[in-house]
Amino acid sequence: MKLYLAPMEGVIDHHMRNILTRIGGYDHCVTEFVRITDQLLPPVVFHRICPELATASQTSAGTPVTLQLLGGTPNVMAENAQRAAELGAAAIDINFGCPSRFTNSKAGGAVLLKEPERIFHITAAVRRALPKTLTVSAKIRLGYENTDLALDNALAVEAANASFITVHARTRVDGYNHPARWEWLGRINEALSIPLVANGDINSVGDFLRCREISGCEDFMLGRGAVIQPDLARQISATQSHTAPILMKWRNVVGLIIEMADHLQRQPNIEQKKVLGRIKQWLVYLRQRYPEAETLFTEIRQIKQLAKADELLRLSADA
Repeated sequence: MKLYLAPMEGVIDHHMRNILTRIGGYDHCVTEFVRITDQLLPPVVFHRICPELATASQTSAGTPVTLQLLGGTPNVMAENAQRAAELGAAAIDINFGCPSRFTNSKAGGAVLLKEPERIFHITAAVRRALPKTLTVSAKIRLGYENTDLALDNALAVEAANASFITVHARTRVDGYNHPARWEWLGRINEALSIPLVANGDINSVGDFLRCREISGCEDFMLGRGAVIQPDLARQISATQSHTAPILMKWRNVVGLIIEMADHLQRQPNIEQKKVLGRIKQWLVYLRQRYPEAETLFTEIRQIKQLAKADELLRLSADA
């Protein structure tokens, strides 16, 4: 079994990858996407999304990092994949699942699920452009409006010689609200010869066990569940090794928020409101699992001074 940390635009950046992979349980993680339009991007863009390029494409904990690309033109995607490899990318993932209206309007992400042939050509072009030693994978949803092309899209990725595929068990229209359709993962898994990484609604150990039973998958990707419960991957790994998991206490969780905020503040020209926004964002996720997060979020919600928020965080950690 392999556990992957999902890319979450605006949520799981390289700071969060460092924090979450250090807790343990993850075999790989994937960056937020690099948006490819009609040109070869300069190195600075790749380094901004994936600072781990400077550290052998690994987090500080030594967890391998895959660089994700998003775009709709095969030759331009291939050129940028080559550049990423030259800069030190150890693996490339292609995003065919982003539900953003803006991204879809620019012929990227989930809108491509309407065109299995185009998915094939993009994936094949990227695969041909890279050394065989570099893994190429793709992430899709079950479809755009419905699941009619779910198998066609997955088979297109396989036919393009991708090493594996990740499937988020929802359509683009489902967004993130409709319950994940794990039964569809099982259908796709049976039709493929390459590994399928299951993704969607795995927010607890119980969810993991149910998804595994329903889908028959052996590999899993955690997204929101990783942010809701920072030690979820470690708990799942403990379940697999039949050892008692060490549950993270609230004061340790608050310590992670403080660490994230400290990292952000060290970035040049960072605005306080952005750091505050990230603190509040994480608390919104955490309150789904920790009652203390609900209390802390209520206290911090209307605060506009970062120093005051930091004070409340440290008081909560010491409580």
